[in-house]
Amino acid sequence: MMGWAAVFSAVNLLALAAWAALIALPRWPALLAAILYLGVGLLCAVYGISLIGVVSGLIPNPGSGGADFTTIPGIRAIFAPDAGVTIGWTHYLAFDLFVGLWIARDGDAKGISRLMQAPILFATLMAGPLGLGLWLLVREPAARRQGRFR
Repeated sequence: MMGWAAVFSAVNLLALAAWAALIALPRWPALLAAILYLGVGLLCAVYGISLIGVVSGLIPNPGSGGADFTTIPGIRAIFAPDAGVTIGWTHYLAFDLFVGLWIARDGDAKGISRLMQAPILFATLMAGPLGLGLWLLVREPAARRQGRFR
């Protein structure tokens, strides 16, 4: 396996390319499918393989002693090694890109301009829940105008 720094760089590059395409390119069905399966899907695969490898011990993770999900020090121990940082970051990248893809599709379906979507998508890229929260505020009136919440 390549080193964690290389995996970290690769997932960042993949996510950045997918975000650039989502924000800047025409939203052809093939492009949206590529972002979903080649962007989100590959990020999910890297996450899953890395997580299972580290948890199973197949991939060494030195420095992860005391890791648990019930305390702040336990969570800190999970993210302390390069493996933990990379796996955690890949988790963020995958979910934020998936949310961004949903925002773009939802915005197009509701007739909300790409100019209005772009800063919200950027906010989702940079601070996922902030962008999602902004989108929910913008989308609600459009959903009401359409008489539904799909």
